[in-house]
Amino acid sequence: MADNNQSVPQTSASRRLITVFGATGFLGRRIVKHLLQNDFDVRAASRHAHRTSSGLAPSTSGLTSLRADVHNEAEVAAALEGVHGAINAVSLYVEHGGETFRAVHVDAAARVARVAREAGVKHLAHVSGIGSDPQSPARYIKARGEGEQAVQRAFAKATLIRPSVMFGSDDAFLTTLVKMIRLLPVCPLFGSGETKLQPVHVENVAEGITRLMKNTMGIPPPCYEFGGPQIYTYEELLRTIARHLGARRSFIPVPFALWHGVATVSEYVPGAPLTRDQIALMQQDNIVSSQFPGLCELGIEPTSVDAVLGRREPAK
Repeated sequence: MADNNQSVPQTSASRRLITVFGATGFLGRRIVKHLLQNDFDVRAASRHAHRTSSGLAPSTSGLTSLRADVHNEAEVAAALEGVHGAINAVSLYVEHGGETFRAVHVDAAARVARVAREAGVKHLAHVSGIGSDPQSPARYIKARGEGEQAVQRAFAKATLIRPSVMFGSDDAFLTTLVKMIRLLPVCPLFGSGETKLQPVHVENVAEGITRLMKNTMGIPPPCYEFGGPQIYTYEELLRTIARHLGARRSFIPVPFALWHGVATVSEYVPGAPLTRDQIALMQQDNIVSSQFPGLCELGIEPTSVDAVLGRREPAK
């Protein structure tokens, strides 16, 4: 693993070098793994460079890790020196101190894009999310939308990646719902439970981004939206989980106004287990649009929630 005071190693002549910002995160670790499996050299950039990306050994061939805080322009520039492509998978779901949605999703995203353009990077993928909207009253959704605009202004040929809600072995989504159904005999719904979701497996998202980096035939479309093979209402998803766990559960509608009240109080708790921005996300459908290409156009068959749930232990 590279020390931050050492010169940045260069890629071999036969392998293209990709920098991944947020390389130790839920999605970033998978992106690193898929890139390495597809004969890329990877510069794993993170504020926590001591963490080994993707569970790989520090000596993994083609992998270099270095500290790079997206708020620090010099560190961003060093991480982008001499690379073929870059992927910004940095994300923030709960604000704390100076780590605000705007600082991460707008200002830092624009910084990475601008420095990438100035460094002559050929391809930039910026991970955002379905539903990002610069006009939204919710701070998280608004910052995501403004971030997309800032990235495209700074790097005209950047590709936006908008996944639906992601699930995987160590996620904060499906795992939380499974725990809730295991523990509670009566499960609360967001509103009437009719919000539509299209959960996508994190490995599919990582593979999709990798295939975009492999594309050497012209300029890719400006935006991809990645979703799973099935659309659920929130209630249908909970019932699907309960069925796989063999759990008989009741589901009760809870008005969004009440959820907002609970979240307002929750935000004062360290770690904010529930925020108003999360409630706002659950008030709008989270499904792919026919306007943009997705996993199928990249030749990827999306993994279903059922396939993953089938490997879960039944409820006691």
